Amino acid sequence: MAKETVAAPGPRPADKVRNVALVGHAAAGKTTLAEALLVASGALTRAGRVEDGTTCLDSEEVEVRQQRSVSLGVATVEHDGHRITLLDTPGSPDFVGELRAGLRAADAALFVVSAVNGVDAGTVQLWEECAAVGMPRAVVITQLDRARADVEETVRLCQTMLGAGVYPVHLVDRGPDGSVTGVVNLLQPGADAPDADRLRSELIEGIIGESEDEALMERYLAGDELVQGDLMNDLETAVARGHFHPVLCAAPLQGIGMDSLLYLLVNGFPCPMEHGCPPVTRPDGSPAPPLSCDPDGPLVAEVVKTTTDPYLGRVSLVRVFSGTLRPDTAVHVSGHGMADRGHPDHDVDERIGAVSSPLGASLRPVAACPAGDICAVARLTAAETGDTLSSPEDPRLVPAWDLPTPQLPVAVEAASRADEDRLATALARLVAEDPTVRLERRPDTGQLLLWCVGEAHAEVLLERLRTRHGVAVNTVPVRVPMVETLAGSARVTGRLVKQSGGHGQYAIVVVEAEPAEPGTGIVFEQRIVGGTVPSQYHGSVEKGVRAQAEKGVNGDRPIVDARFTLVDGKAHSVDSSDAAFQAAGALAVREAAGAAGTRVLEPWCEVEVVVPGEYVGAVMSDLSGRRARVTGSDADPERDRTTVRAEIPEVELLGYAGALRSVSHGTGSFARRPLGYEPAPASLTAVPA
Repeated sequence: MAKETVAAPGPRPADKVRNVALVGHAAAGKTTLAEALLVASGALTRAGRVEDGTTCLDSEEVEVRQQRSVSLGVATVEHDGHRITLLDTPGSPDFVGELRAGLRAADAALFVVSAVNGVDAGTVQLWEECAAVGMPRAVVITQLDRARADVEETVRLCQTMLGAGVYPVHLVDRGPDGSVTGVVNLLQPGADAPDADRLRSELIEGIIGESEDEALMERYLAGDELVQGDLMNDLETAVARGHFHPVLCAAPLQGIGMDSLLYLLVNGFPCPMEHGCPPVTRPDGSPAPPLSCDPDGPLVAEVVKTTTDPYLGRVSLVRVFSGTLRPDTAVHVSGHGMADRGHPDHDVDERIGAVSSPLGASLRPVAACPAGDICAVARLTAAETGDTLSSPEDPRLVPAWDLPTPQLPVAVEAASRADEDRLATALARLVAEDPTVRLERRPDTGQLLLWCVGEAHAEVLLERLRTRHGVAVNTVPVRVPMVETLAGSARVTGRLVKQSGGHGQYAIVVVEAEPAEPGTGIVFEQRIVGGTVPSQYHGSVEKGVRAQAEKGVNGDRPIVDARFTLVDGKAHSVDSSDAAFQAAGALAVREAAGAAGTRVLEPWCEVEVVVPGEYVGAVMSDLSGRRARVTGSDADPERDRTTVRAEIPEVELLGYAGALRSVSHGTGSFARRPLGYEPAPASLTAVPA
C-alpha cells in the first residue's frame, strides 16, 4: 500500500496555488498518472497500482473491485514552493457529476489521452464544453510504452480533432530496442529528433503569437536562441487565456516525464487569480458585488463533493473562492432548491469542524484554507454538494452547476423489514452526496425510483447502499403505469338496494358514460330533472365515480378521459345516504366499463435527443425500432450537434439511456417530458396476475 511521507503543505498565496483537473476517457491512465505525480512530488514513497487496488485516489471499495474511478479523487501536494491540488475525475459518462465537480474546483484541465486509443468523441465533446466556459486546457499523452502505442499519430489526432492552438512540447526518446527512455523537451534548443527543429519553431511561434512582449518577438525574429526560461511566462499567459494548449508526453509507470509535467503545472498553468471567480448573488437573487481571489475578502466557498465517513460523519470538499475558511467558525449555507431532484433548499447557519488537506482518503489538518485553495471540512450536517458557504453576516450564493437530468429509473425496495427503517436515511445521504441523483416515489405505481445517469451509475449507487450505508435493497422491474378509457358510450344504472331489517341502504343512479377528449381526465356532469336524485347527493355520486375511476375496474389501471353524466335515479327518504350514493356512483362506473368496453392506454413522452451529426442516422434508426415518431430535427453546424425531436412510448425509454450511449459512443444526451396517453399494443395490455 502506498504510504504518506510528508505532512500537508501549508497555505500559500494564491499565485503559488495550482488546481488541476485530470480529465479524459475511461482507461486513459488518469489515476496512474496522478499516482506517479504524487510520488514525483514526494507525497508518496511509492506508487500504487490500479490493478492491485492500492492507489491513493481510488480508495472506495467499489473502485478497488471494478479497477476504475467512480468518484472524484483529490490530493494536494507541494512542489517548488507551490501548492498543487490534483483532481482525478472518472472517465465514464455515467459519473458526469463527479467530472463537473472536478472542473468546478479546478483552474485548468489536463486532458489525459492514451497513445494506444487516441482521441475519442467523448473527449472532443468535453474539450468543447471546457472551451465554451473558457477553461484553460493542456494535453498529456500516456501509455507510451504499451503495444500499439503511436505517439505521433495521437499528437496528429489531437491537433485535428481538438482544433487550433494544440502544440506538442515533448517528443518521445526511445532506445535501440524501441523502449521509451525519456522525453525530448522542445522548449529547450538542440533537440536531436526527427522534425524537432520544425516543431520547435511552430511551438515558439504559437507562444509568441499570444505574447504581449514585443522584445521577445524581436529577439526571435533576430535569430536569438530562446531557452525555456525565456518562454515560460508567455506560455503561462497563453494557457491561461485558453488559446494555447501544450501537449506533453509521460510514461507514469516508469516515472518518465513526471518532472517536466510538474514543471509545467507550476510554471505554465494559471493560478486561481488568473482563472477568476464565478459570479455571485444574494440568496434572495438580488445582485452582489463581484468576487476576487482575496484571502481578506468576504468568505465565499462552494461544496464540490460530499461523502459520508463512518467515523467522521459527513465530509465536504470545499473550493474557497474568496476569504479564508478557518476551523470552528460559523458559516451560512445557501442552496439552490433543486426540490425536483430531492435536494431541498438551504438557508441556515452552521459551525464547521476541522479543516483538512486531502491526500486521497487521508485528511491532514491545516490551520486555514485561503482564497484559491481546496480543503475538506467536517461537521457540516446541512450542506450538500453544490451549496455555497459564506459569512452569516453577508451571505452569498454561487450559481448552480450545469448537470444532466438523470434518465435511467431503477425501482428499489428494502430487502427486509429491518432495512426499511434505514433505507430512507441512506437514500437521503446518497442524494446529498450526488446532485445527479433524483429520488421519486411514484403515486401511480407506489414504486420508489432512484433516477440515475446510466447503468454503471446505478450499480455504484446500489453498491454504496449495501457497503457504505449497510442497507440491503432489491431491484424490481420498473412499472410503467397503464390506464384505460371507455371504448364507446353506454347508459347504465348503478343500483344499491339493501333492506334486511333496520336501517337500509338505498341509492339508484342512471349515468350516461362516454369517452372524453384526451387529457381531460374524468368529467362529471348532472342533468337531473324533477329532483329524482336530491341535490345533496350529486356530490356523493361524483365522489363515487371519481374514486372508482381512480381505482380502475381491471387490475390497477385507472380510467381516464371519460365523461359521466348523472341523468336520473331514485332516492329513499329514510335509507338513502351519502355513502349509499357514493357506492351507486362506483357501481355505475363498473357497469359502464362492462357495457361500453375499455381500451388500454400507455403513457407517451416527447423527447429531444442531442448528438453529433455523424450519429443522427443511428439515433433515428434506433428510435424507429422503439415505436417512436420522429417529428423533426435541428442542426447546429458550429457545434456539430443535431437535436432530434420525437414522440415515444414511456416504456421504450426504460433502457434508452444505455442504448443512446451505445449508438452515439457516449456523446448523446436526451431530455423528456410527458405527452399524454395513446392506445397500447396487445403485448402490453395483459392484466398483471
